[in-house]
Amino acid sequence: MSGMRRLLPTALLAALTTLSVTACSPGASDGPVVVVTTNILGDVVQNVVGDQADVMVLMPRGADPHSFEISASDAARVERADLLVSNGLGLEEGIGKTVDTARSEGVPILQVGEAVRPIEYRSGKSTGTPDPHIWTDPDRVREAVALIRDAVIDHVPEIDAGAVRTNSDGYARQLGELTARMTDRFATVPADRRKLVTNHHVFGYLAERFGFDTVGAVIPSGTTLASPSASDLSDLAATITAARVPAIFVDSSQPDRLAQVLASEAGVPVDVVSLFTESLGEIGSGAGTYIEMMDSNSLAIAEGLT
Repeated sequence: MSGMRRLLPTALLAALTTLSVTACSPGASDGPVVVVTTNILGDVVQNVVGDQADVMVLMPRGADPHSFEISASDAARVERADLLVSNGLGLEEGIGKTVDTARSEGVPILQVGEAVRPIEYRSGKSTGTPDPHIWTDPDRVREAVALIRDAVIDHVPEIDAGAVRTNSDGYARQLGELTARMTDRFATVPADRRKLVTNHHVFGYLAERFGFDTVGAVIPSGTTLASPSASDLSDLAATITAARVPAIFVDSSQPDRLAQVLASEAGVPVDVVSLFTESLGEIGSGAGTYIEMMDSNSLAIAEGLT
């Protein structure tokens, strides 16, 4: 994370902090409201919407989107939203019924994942299942910005469409610059070290975009709700040894005990590196915004593999 702080000047960090989104309680609002399921998408939506509407983010920082559930009062607020933006593709396992109820109540819903060329899991037991972790590819997030822009203009009343378009164009440029920075960082990783092992299958889109091989995951699934068997762990330890994988990347909000055991049992030196993969971190954590999170993660991945 110290590398991230060196990368960004103080003024830019302050600006990013201003744009960041935290989970909101369903307070009274006289203006239009856009509800967003995950805090990662919430930051993206806030950059698009600006001050044109209130953005209510359901999942707090550090939440696991696979297991998060909301209160009855928050669910009722969702049903009165002008627009609901969700990731979809099965990510928000704990609030699927809330999304379905909002749809039945006539709330316009944008499920971003289904509209940005989803891929299937490429390894592990989840092969054939759509991968919901679209945000690990910043180019797909840039595509999502256009979708969010159009949905906001179409469904949110009394907004300045010109301002929303200006916001979207500016943020899309920032995402293009993010892709360029990540490409430059990953170019330093030798071809024989471009191998990813994670706590669960989360980096399929990043691997596709930047030319990595997803070797395996501690939890051989696309959800943190699954559990590995002893044979799963034994097989992965053997794979790590055979492929000479130098690092296991784990989510900062998840226990890393199993990853540490794998690292100790592998026949090669293996570091366990903590990243922000499923959720934004607190302001100042190195992952307070989506762009800051991806900058921080890409620095850590490049360093961990070289």
